[in-house]
Amino acid sequence: GDEFAVLLKKTDKHVASLLANRIKKIAANTIFCSMPISIALGVASKTDMKEKIDKAITEAEEDMYRKKLLESKSARSAMILSLEKALFEKSYETEEHTRRLKAMARKVGKAFGLSDSQLNDLAVLAALHDIGKIAIPEEIIKKPGPLTSTEWEKVKKHSEIGYRIAQSSTELDTIPLGILHHHERWDGTGYPYGLKGEEIPLIARVIAVVDAYDVMTHDRPYKKAISEEAAIAELKRCSGSQFDAEVVEMFIRII
Repeated sequence: GDEFAVLLKKTDKHVASLLANRIKKIAANTIFCSMPISIALGVASKTDMKEKIDKAITEAEEDMYRKKLLESKSARSAMILSLEKALFEKSYETEEHTRRLKAMARKVGKAFGLSDSQLNDLAVLAALHDIGKIAIPEEIIKKPGPLTSTEWEKVKKHSEIGYRIAQSSTELDTIPLGILHHHERWDGTGYPYGLKGEEIPLIARVIAVVDAYDVMTHDRPYKKAISEEAAIAELKRCSGSQFDAEVVEMFIRII
């Protein structure tokens, strides 16, 4: 989110714009940690000695924000796609799992009367709630057997790591708290902060239920799928302890 300025002596606006476009092109072709570099640039020039430099800086800033508004949607999409790809490569998550989660989460969100922007946030959270796992060693993430207590403590860090990843990007600045708290439990025994009840963001409570159901009803390398009936029975059993009972009830009614 930092801003900086480049001051060019004896350079008219046309040449400055060419330089800005070169920087944009280089940034667009640069991938860092599986993510494209997102940058917005604005240009202005001061052509009269009597003009105040503040005026040119303000014009450049306004130009930058106009471009940022135009490009933010595509930058957000590119960011999400690149993070999803990194997660698919690093963990057991698949495109099919993500697609199912998005669809189910949106249905539950609509039933709760969430706005379009909140539904979009819910869909992004469905895709990226476990993004912090890209920083956990692969031998732990893909271990076929039970984890040791030390390994489990490392895995539990993924929600905080994911929170920092999302918080560092303006394209993802509406979902960090959802990522941070999607492993909290309704009774307060979850992690990382032991929040309980409605202290947990609603979008995190929704993702907790739909993710648990999808994981239970589909094969993973470390476990076999159970039937939909058995998964529903498990959700009911954990309703009011692990999961928000209202979300569970709504989810079961929808599916």
